[in-house]
Amino acid sequence: MTSDSKSVSERGASAGRVLACSVRDCGLPLVREAGSYRCERAHTFDVARSGYVNLLQPQDRRAKQPGDSSEAVQARRALLDSGFGAALETALCAAIAELSIAPGSIALDAGSGDGHFLAAIAARFGLCALGIDISTFAIEAAAKRHRDVTWVVANADRRLPVRDAAVDLVVSIDGRRNPAEFERVLGSHGALVVAVPAEDDLAELRAAVLGEAHAKDRAAVVAGEFEGRFQVVSRRVARALVPLGAEALAQLATATYRCARRGEDERLASIPSLEVTTSHHVIALRKLE
Repeated sequence: MTSDSKSVSERGASAGRVLACSVRDCGLPLVREAGSYRCERAHTFDVARSGYVNLLQPQDRRAKQPGDSSEAVQARRALLDSGFGAALETALCAAIAELSIAPGSIALDAGSGDGHFLAAIAARFGLCALGIDISTFAIEAAAKRHRDVTWVVANADRRLPVRDAAVDLVVSIDGRRNPAEFERVLGSHGALVVAVPAEDDLAELRAAVLGEAHAKDRAAVVAGEFEGRFQVVSRRVARALVPLGAEALAQLATATYRCARRGEDERLASIPSLEVTTSHHVIALRKLE
């Protein structure tokens, strides 16, 4: 069977084969055994009923429930389901298409959230997909909806529970980047796609509620972070002006953790509708040899 003819369930299983034990000073390959993953040292991680595996270690968490809250996950999913992320999804797919990633390749989303973009990318290009996020709420939501992807709870800011040179594509969307780890887990000629908010992202919301309209140039920060490890292949901006009603504005604020201070929430609640710019820099990079 060729890689591009694999079923979605086979592609999900293939991604699971690149996992590594997250127990400190172990890092041995994990093997799926019925309802769990296990390494040669007998470290065992049960697969949840919804289909994900939790590899997060106590030393890699700073809170009892780290990462996005259930409310933030639900709000972001509602926005994405309504089409709010369509421009970004199009730009991500365009960047990946330029990188000529072969069907059946393994794609890792570091900070995958509820899996919306990773699932779309995997389906579009026939990739074996692995999503990692520190939020159990986000990973559980992803696993329930996208069962053809391997979902893992882990801290992508630390050592990724992935074998060396095991993946072909890393995607990082609106999350912290981990250049050394991205370099480690990517194989020869591996590719990286990073999306970060552009200067005018949510400008109207910030102006109306926070009194500021423009943020810093994060694209320049990304270029500096990966210098010496990756070469920039392409850059593009994903931008759309989206009309939002009061409910959607509240979802946006919850999803982005904005307008949470007293007074800001009151100003937000007074806005019946607003056209909001969603804008991202999408940067494609190739691993240096």
